Amino acid sequence: MKQKLIVVCGPTASGKTELAVSLAEIFDGEIVSADSMQIYRDISIATAKPTTEEMRGIKHHMIDILDLSEEFSVADYVRLASDCIKDIASRGKTPIVCGGTGLYISSLVNGISFDETCSSTELREELSELAEEKGGEYLLEILREFDPESAARLHPNNLMRIIRAIEVYEISGVTMTEANKLSQKESPYDPIMIGLNFSDREFLYDRVNKRVDRMLEMGLLEEAKMVLSRENVATAGQAIGYKEFKPYFDGEKSLDECVESIKQDSRRYAKRQLTWFRRDERINWIYRDKLSDGESELSLAEEIIRGNGIVC
Repeated sequence: MKQKLIVVCGPTASGKTELAVSLAEIFDGEIVSADSMQIYRDISIATAKPTTEEMRGIKHHMIDILDLSEEFSVADYVRLASDCIKDIASRGKTPIVCGGTGLYISSLVNGISFDETCSSTELREELSELAEEKGGEYLLEILREFDPESAARLHPNNLMRIIRAIEVYEISGVTMTEANKLSQKESPYDPIMIGLNFSDREFLYDRVNKRVDRMLEMGLLEEAKMVLSRENVATAGQAIGYKEFKPYFDGEKSLDECVESIKQDSRRYAKRQLTWFRRDERINWIYRDKLSDGESELSLAEEIIRGNGIVC
């Protein structure tokens, strides 16, 4: 039998952590984070890591496992998250995956394996230098010529994955899109997927804007200064909430202008997340602004999960 797996997904600021923790309390579960930035230590505000109070005693996995200088691939995530799920299930508890990184979630629940042998340090360095000289959009155009599907999924700032996609093609002659299809195997999981959203996008955007304001009150500016002052922060430096402050520290923009950039980038990120998740027809969407009297996202999620065979 396949392992039952609860998945709570959705865009940033939609309330995933609160729901996942409440479900863990009901179904005696532990949470496996599916967030590409929460894996890094020393950065908590911009990445919206759950606080000790928000965790409410529920054990969380895949948070604070890497130094800022360490690289981390999708393959690494699938391998480590799978180990966490096995450990949780072996102790008779319910594994709950929670996060907004769509590539991590789809790769995990669909049983994708990645061939890490197809690599060239020299080529990667050349592409990195090209990106530094001409920018991410230039590399994305190169990728778009032979792998438009991968290019459509990636943002110009996501240099690591753009470079990886070009690297795979240059070495093997196979696009990353084709490689992912070839590497898919039967999934060991039977996922019950809950997605949080708002039918009126403005409700979500308002939550995003207010979250950024709270982050500033918590010390986001100081955290960004720390990250931007360090060398070799790898992927962690790409997190929204850091790079937008660089013009402020360089004296090129006001603080208010940079904060507005963070809010805008966060709203755009939420839109991209929704575009990704909408492809998965297994997701049971709960629209938080359409709940009737007496309903809650927790009650609806619990009903969906019980209907799929998981009991307390």
